[in-house]
Amino acid sequence: MTLESRSDRPTDQLDRLFLPVSIAVVGASTSPAKLGSVMAAAVTSGGGVDIYPINPRVEAPGFHRSIESAGVAHGAPIDLAVLCIPAAATPAALRAAAEAGVGGAVICSGGFAEAGPEGVAVQAEIARIQAETRIRVLGPNTSGFFRPGRGPRVSFVPTVGEIRTGSVAVVAASGGMNHALSFLLSERGVGVGFGVGLGNCVDVTDADVLRYLSMDDSISAIALHVESVADGRALLDAVRAVSARKPVVALVVGRADVSAFSESHTGALATSWKVTRSLLAEAGAVVVDTDHELVDALAVLSRTRLPAAVAPGIGLVTAQAGPGLMVLDDLRAHGVNVPALHRGTQHEIAKLLPPITFQANPVDTGRPGESFADVLAATAADPGVDALVVYALAEPDAIDLADAVVRSGVADRLPIVLGSGGPAAVLAATADSAGTLGVPLLAGPTALAMGVRALVADARARYLAAPHEAPDAPDKHFAAVEERNDHSKDVVALRFPLDEHQAKDCVNRLGVRTPARRVCPDRVTAHRALGELELPVAVKILDATVVHKTDIGGVHLGVRTPADLDAALDALDAIDAPAYLVESMAAAGPDLILGVRRDPVFGPILVVGAGGTTAEAIGDVAIRGARVTPESAAAMLDDLAVGAMFDGWRGGPVLDRSEFARIAVALVRFVAAHPEIADLEINPLRATADGPVALDTVILPEEGQS
Repeated sequence: MTLESRSDRPTDQLDRLFLPVSIAVVGASTSPAKLGSVMAAAVTSGGGVDIYPINPRVEAPGFHRSIESAGVAHGAPIDLAVLCIPAAATPAALRAAAEAGVGGAVICSGGFAEAGPEGVAVQAEIARIQAETRIRVLGPNTSGFFRPGRGPRVSFVPTVGEIRTGSVAVVAASGGMNHALSFLLSERGVGVGFGVGLGNCVDVTDADVLRYLSMDDSISAIALHVESVADGRALLDAVRAVSARKPVVALVVGRADVSAFSESHTGALATSWKVTRSLLAEAGAVVVDTDHELVDALAVLSRTRLPAAVAPGIGLVTAQAGPGLMVLDDLRAHGVNVPALHRGTQHEIAKLLPPITFQANPVDTGRPGESFADVLAATAADPGVDALVVYALAEPDAIDLADAVVRSGVADRLPIVLGSGGPAAVLAATADSAGTLGVPLLAGPTALAMGVRALVADARARYLAAPHEAPDAPDKHFAAVEERNDHSKDVVALRFPLDEHQAKDCVNRLGVRTPARRVCPDRVTAHRALGELELPVAVKILDATVVHKTDIGGVHLGVRTPADLDAALDALDAIDAPAYLVESMAAAGPDLILGVRRDPVFGPILVVGAGGTTAEAIGDVAIRGARVTPESAAAMLDDLAVGAMFDGWRGGPVLDRSEFARIAVALVRFVAAHPEIADLEINPLRATADGPVALDTVILPEEGQS
């Protein structure tokens, strides 16, 4: 299916909205300054459809008093109604359109939910009408959509006619960002095939549009701009499905947003911005920080894509050492695999280049000469190289980058990404030449590195998105993880509130190790426990109503003697401890916080960070969703700045990644299977030579559970 035709597949619900052959502009006017007049002119200038201005108060050629009369003139019900009227008049107009058989409506005006209580009521009425009539509604509070060079422009921004035609779709929360991103893409030589601003999403959502575009063969990649998420699971399901077919690059707004803290540490860590970005990435999207990064990513991903791989190898060839070093530094700083070339490859390259150049990867050619294409071919042939990255300044007397790619014969074997620097006109000509080969070209080292990072992130996300059988040993371990976690869905009766001992019993049943411990209702049993357990011990308040025990002096460590124990018990009695928990202390090792929180938008989410309060202080956390795979769970450690601490840092214990993944997956599946749980947190989970051990565990109920 392409956006040019609705006849080659069963009609989609959104076809009459986004592929109209007839459009009625309700609120059209003969006054050039009014929104309806501007919209009617814009739609008319797009061409390719029959346009019907609607305004019962205007007596002018071509105008109609109602959508129904326009349908009579058209000989069939109108496909799309564009409503450019005040919010208060919109419900009646929408119902009239639906009763006239109109397939879709774009509501351009504001004054709805974003405007206060009165607007909320009007928007609710719009939603009721849509639900009753099933007319598809874009908006309200949207500037519409457009298809550059391919059909009507349902947008009141007249300059959208200047947007370069291409294969990128823009799906934006706001009309303003739809236009801003589309203009920026066009300016950078990345053409746009479809752009839409969703507005208030009373009906059509980003998930709907993503699924619609996934079947459009004229769209090769999608830009997704997110401000807020109403239905997190629907959005993630859509991204997961679409990214398997074509790349999705997401820009999420809200870095400075601070959502309300939940009672547990885990809730404090997972702000909406972090959660949304993390889960979109897990679902398969390439998540970027800025609009310019989005453009760089799409410049590459709209033309080429790597097969799914956890760490694809990048071969870098540069004609200038300085820019090449910048690209290399950026890639390695972001964990991109730039492997040393095999000896055989270096031997072949040594025949082509003078010995003073660096040839191990990156390959520094010096000022490019006749052998440049052969160097590209030799580098691309290395068994560790999955994509080739090439940088060369624009020097028409020395090299034609596109011609070098052709002569190398590499473009048919693996993805190539070019970078260059020079006058804009020269770069544009080179980009056009490379584009005919399906090869992207980016201007400057920073843009080139960003484009390559997006290429790798896309491949890695698809690799981690689903379990798979692979020949290497780690994946066999992860397959075993899946088998061992079957019990995470077992029904366990939970009676809240749960104290630490009961919470640890719960995770014990999931296969999580905890220290040997004794519940002590009085001092006599506490002293008995001291003699039974391996020393030293920790002595804690045991009270289900106390979540953060250290904050009130409820934890005493290093207890070895009866005198030490009495001192600890005296302190706990001073805070009215109803009972004591005495447990052996674990061996030294680095600590993690591992928790699951039931997010109101996305459902259960898995959060990992540095143990104790460190993660809260520095924001060093990794987040995944309820459908996390063992491979993706293990990779969470790579997302942490402190991740190296769990790989045997300075002779310390190594955290078994497959065991960590097993625990993480078991916890999130357990919470998913128990809707009465709001939060489950292990803090800390300690890495020891004998494996991970949960030193403290908290399980909190959803509101109203007991």
